[in-house]
Amino acid sequence: MSTADLAIRTQGLRKVFRRQHAVDGIDLAVPRGSVFGFLGPNGSGKTTTIRMLLGLTAASAGTIEVLGERMPRALPSVLPRVGALVEGPASYPFLSGRANLHRFDAADPRSDPASRTRRVDAALDRVGLTHAADKKAGAYSLGMKQRLGLANALLTQRDLLVLDEPTNGLDPQGTREVRNLIRSLADDGTTVFVSSHLLAEIEQVCTHAGVMRAGSLVAQGSLDELRRVGTARVTVQTPDRGDAHIVLTRLGLHVGAASRSDGLVADLPDEVPAETVTAALVEAGVRVRGIAVGGGTLEDRFVALTGEGFDVAG
Repeated sequence: MSTADLAIRTQGLRKVFRRQHAVDGIDLAVPRGSVFGFLGPNGSGKTTTIRMLLGLTAASAGTIEVLGERMPRALPSVLPRVGALVEGPASYPFLSGRANLHRFDAADPRSDPASRTRRVDAALDRVGLTHAADKKAGAYSLGMKQRLGLANALLTQRDLLVLDEPTNGLDPQGTREVRNLIRSLADDGTTVFVSSHLLAEIEQVCTHAGVMRAGSLVAQGSLDELRRVGTARVTVQTPDRGDAHIVLTRLGLHVGAASRSDGLVADLPDEVPAETVTAALVEAGVRVRGIAVGGGTLEDRFVALTGEGFDVAG
């Protein structure tokens, strides 16, 4: 993929804090027009990476290109084309949500005062805050503050939207609304970069993903590509679970914890054909009610990459 096809590109990006590598030489490639999920456990380096992309902290080494321009020298021309919600939204607690957005927009020298009221109202409506627009932001719940931050990011048309844990503090209905909002933005041609530790959030809304572990980018690509790399699995339905476990283990298969009451699930190495598994079970007298082979789930893949689990739904 050429540089022109990428909304974000980094090479050897590194951030060191007191000899600790928070981000350790990552090469990130975010396609234009994608919804890119930046996934990893808390503390894996996601927010530090985002702060470097936006010029909020300096990189210790490496290069950054955002929307085709070299950062941080192109910050003045790039940032007006980027909307961001990072480390929780900031607001003036003594002002209403509507007044906050008016003030934020007025601080942007490129915004059009003549269209400000219309754009503020449209942003409030898009994030579902119209009913609370005249309520003081200090009285907002965490989820409402999150929505206000999203509205601020949407005051003008953006080529790139960077969202750090955008559903933090939202109830299930609010989470669904944010997912729908992200999809609609992508349909309009905006590239959306979503950082999250929630696997379901990534699976339901993203087209591509990158996986962070302890400061390193351990995988990236389309969701389909990431799923295909996963280990194949065989599911055996049988009432003879004990005997089946012995047979599978003898064949060198690892029986996983995901095994069910009506059978077993095991990793299937490339060198062991499914036919060999079936024949061995039948020869051992195991009653096989069903057998199926499929790829590992996205969750299996991410757990294998990071060595730990992810919150599935929050």
